[in-house]
Amino acid sequence: MNPIKVLLADDHDVVRKGMKMLLEDEEGILVIGEAADGAEAIDKVKILMPDVVILDLTMPKMTGIEAAAVISQEYPSVKILIFSMHNNREYIINSVENGASGYLLKDTGKDELLRALTVVSEGRKYFPPEISEVIIDELLAKNLSGGAPTESKPIFQKITPKERQILDLIVQGYNSREIADKLFLSIRTVDNHRANMMKKTKAKNTADLVKMAIQ
Repeated sequence: MNPIKVLLADDHDVVRKGMKMLLEDEEGILVIGEAADGAEAIDKVKILMPDVVILDLTMPKMTGIEAAAVISQEYPSVKILIFSMHNNREYIINSVENGASGYLLKDTGKDELLRALTVVSEGRKYFPPEISEVIIDELLAKNLSGGAPTESKPIFQKITPKERQILDLIVQGYNSREIADKLFLSIRTVDNHRANMMKKTKAKNTADLVKMAIQ
């Protein structure tokens, strides 16, 4: 199996070196280059064609968001994983809108970083719960009117009445524990229904599921 080729883009040399050391200890991952700003990241992508760019947001010359927009447009096969200290709505939403396939905070542990790299390299999305919550809130704010999703959407032809009931509550912002309490179910049962809905609809994550329900 070919290794995941990674380009590291961060304006702090110590961050790049530390991440390079961490990743080079792992089988199946190959760090093929580094960049100190967004413009250099784009140049390195053009030359090296990595599978994944791990991209900081606040860099000189060109920000990570600006670089993500160019990379996702000109090199769509290259996946973008944001690695940032910023946990606020503006940065998260702008990153997603400009082509990021994943978003991690810099206090993320090694195991989750490796999991995110693998998922993103496979063409899927990776957003941990605290990031997914921001994305879902944004989708709801933009698209949700009148509460529950309407019956005419294709997603509702694929799920059971119980799954529909759970989906309505997910759309309204309830977490698995709250849904379990409201419907007198176990948390495991709720999570199983959520997983079944994602499998039936081919949703990559909860944010995808909500998007299908409300758009």
